[in-house]
Amino acid sequence: MKVKEATKAYEDFLRKNLPVIEADLERKHEQMSAALFPFLRSTFYRWSELFRQTCPDLATAPLVLAVGDLHVENFGTWRDSEGRLIWGINDFDEAQTMPYTIDLVRLATSALLSAQEAKLAFAFEDVCTAIVSGYGEWLEKGGRPFVLEEEHGWLRVLATGALRDPVAFAAKMDKLKETKPPQPVVDLLTEHLPKGSKIRRFAARVAGLGSLGRPRYVALADLDGGLVVREAKATLPSAWTWSLGQPEAPLHCKTIVTQAVRCADPWLDFEKGWAIRRLAPHCSRVEMTELPHRTDDLKLVKAMGRETANIHLGSKDAIKAVSKDLAKRPAKWLFDAATAMAEATKNDWLAWRS
Repeated sequence: MKVKEATKAYEDFLRKNLPVIEADLERKHEQMSAALFPFLRSTFYRWSELFRQTCPDLATAPLVLAVGDLHVENFGTWRDSEGRLIWGINDFDEAQTMPYTIDLVRLATSALLSAQEAKLAFAFEDVCTAIVSGYGEWLEKGGRPFVLEEEHGWLRVLATGALRDPVAFAAKMDKLKETKPPQPVVDLLTEHLPKGSKIRRFAARVAGLGSLGRPRYVALADLDGGLVVREAKATLPSAWTWSLGQPEAPLHCKTIVTQAVRCADPWLDFEKGWAIRRLAPHCSRVEMTELPHRTDDLKLVKAMGRETANIHLGSKDAIKAVSKDLAKRPAKWLFDAATAMAEATKNDWLAWRS
């Protein structure tokens, strides 16, 4: 299929399985037309097919439980059970058993497209080297979560900046349009609020790009004089298996976060077709453009490579084969693959805009 056909087919799949928010799909289409990077983020269903066509040798690499829809804006922070600030990958909507290479190539491609929008300060070849270096190093060492307490001060500054002010966060939540979720979602959100919470109201939330069109609700509540928020987002089988003609494949969102080398988010859960998580000032996405010093760009993409390894290390039985495959790859394999995928994505984008 071509991109417009694939988009129609995938959205028909959404409508068959979910009460799609049509206005959000229209917003997604607008973002897909606006620029190349938003187009990439919006079209993992198409990327899955393009990857197998454009990088056939990488598509047969050893399999792991992978993120799939990985990109440079798929990283954020949360608080663990000790209240410590943790940084890492924070969206697993498309998790599925896939070649380990897909996460690395998509991450690098997103960095390239971000660089073309003046979001990166370094040469793309250096970015690819940093990603592979971080990934390989963490595979060899067995991984380690990013706890932003005693270490990673530069990341801590990024994750605790002015954009995460609690007053600004509360004001943003107050602007959400009130709505009444289906009763099962009301029950789920209520169950996941802390004991003693008094619900103010329920609201609809529009966020992300790839998941636009899926129902997304939040519960806003008071607890001991302060705001607490929980979000429920509808889940579906990965677009990877959809592109393979397996639309009924099982979901792996919960498995991937449970098995990974990770400081768990105690408020993240996947239940009854919904992803439920805490929203808070320091539980949100961290964007590369927020770096206080752009000289940290390479450090950040290297950390992203390491965090990708943290996720893949959850597939313990596959790591030996992954390490062996990675070692035999030529020095510029990621640069070449991401460059090719960026070009294929650009061609799709131009066809979409036409």
